[in-house]
Amino acid sequence: MNPKVVIFDWDGTLVDSVEHIADSLQQAATELGYPAREREAYRDIIGLGMVEALEKLYPGLSRDEMKSIREGYGHYFFSKKTTPQNVFAGMKDVLVDLGGRSSGLAVATGKSRRGLSLALESSGLGAHFAITRCADETRSKPDPTMLKEIVQHFGIAPEEAVMIGDTVYDLDMAQRMGMPAIGVEWGVHKRDRLSAFAPFAVVDSVPALRDALKLV
Repeated sequence: MNPKVVIFDWDGTLVDSVEHIADSLQQAATELGYPAREREAYRDIIGLGMVEALEKLYPGLSRDEMKSIREGYGHYFFSKKTTPQNVFAGMKDVLVDLGGRSSGLAVATGKSRRGLSLALESSGLGAHFAITRCADETRSKPDPTMLKEIVQHFGIAPEEAVMIGDTVYDLDMAQRMGMPAIGVEWGVHKRDRLSAFAPFAVVDSVPALRDALKLV
């Protein structure tokens, strides 16, 4: 595979942040008196926009209740800065090598714009991406609006790009867009769930991802 544009999810794909997100969300909700869910429930919603994630975790929340949980989550999540050490080993080299091959690079994430902007700067990865799209400025995955805006930016067809992500929401979004996808197993979801969306490949290591992208 040698796509013109490579689109990455952020949390659980480029950056090792899944457990911190789950911890922050669980702590925010339970401190406000909401019942604790199984740990996997907090992990499973990672990749969705925050509104969609909370609707799935705690159905029937009012707007004010949702706002309170979101504020608590922000307090805990932003208390810990994303650093270059949080980038999965080898992934920065993947970005560098794709850029050297003249592939356009983008991010499509369920994070807020505030969260992504801070993470792009503090991780040291921001300069690699021509465009980034967030759930709070478009639509949450698996709606393909983010991907539509990215391919329009580059002036390409969906089949000339690839979406890389660790969740079923990433792969479902790509499938709805008619875009090839690669699932990675080092984040939230594993091969059995990722494979249900007929990705080009599901990989369990960065070297395997490099092989799928034909990076030598």
